[in-house]
Amino acid sequence: MPLSKTSRSPRKTRASVPRQNNTRQILDAAEKVFAAHGLSGTRVSDIAEASNLPKANIHYYFRTKEDLYRATLQQLLEDWLGDASKWLSADRSPREGLEGFIRSKMAFSRQRPEGSRLFAHEILSGGRYVHGFLVDTLRRHVEHRREVFEKWHAAGLIGTVDPTHFLFCLWAMTQAYADMGVQMAAVLDKPRLTAVDFEAGCRTIIQLATSILPDPVAPPPVQDTIQTRPGRRRTTVRSARTRRAAT
Repeated sequence: MPLSKTSRSPRKTRASVPRQNNTRQILDAAEKVFAAHGLSGTRVSDIAEASNLPKANIHYYFRTKEDLYRATLQQLLEDWLGDASKWLSADRSPREGLEGFIRSKMAFSRQRPEGSRLFAHEILSGGRYVHGFLVDTLRRHVEHRREVFEKWHAAGLIGTVDPTHFLFCLWAMTQAYADMGVQMAAVLDKPRLTAVDFEAGCRTIIQLATSILPDPVAPPPVQDTIQTRPGRRRTTVRSARTRRAAT
């Protein structure tokens, strides 16, 4: 009796797990090696050694070194966009979304600095290997995030801001902790940035980013009646803060 479609699915899934694991293992290693040596200075054997897999396995999954380089950059970008899609969503409040996104980006800069530097190097080199991704996938992604910001603004949850350039600023501030980490550490007079430095960076960027949120609603003013001279009174309006200070 032939297997049903439902019965065959688990076997197919199990068969694909080793491939997924090997691919991720190769791409994670390639991210570090390409970041250290660039495309031209990297050999496939270097990536095989870094991934603890035979060189033949690398060529089994990626036909050429250029294919592997593109796939490495694509994985990096997809991981970045996944964080943004998760946090910068109309289902979240602006404060929750901004804080979550900034913290995820800062964690990325701390845990995968090589990836950020690899992407920066590719962009500075002209972005040849990511151009299609930038003008297609990234452009559509930013447009979707723009729609989220516009919904937040229409609901009165954030002030007026250009969503696209606001995203540019968030990218720059968070990725700087990877790309410019050596410079920052030198200014702070330490060999490398620490968890404390990344947390301080998170809090500072969150403070700047959440400045687009409206101020908390101020309490209503308090009316005071002051006796000026017999038979006449003058009413003044003072805020609750001023009143507390006077008492």
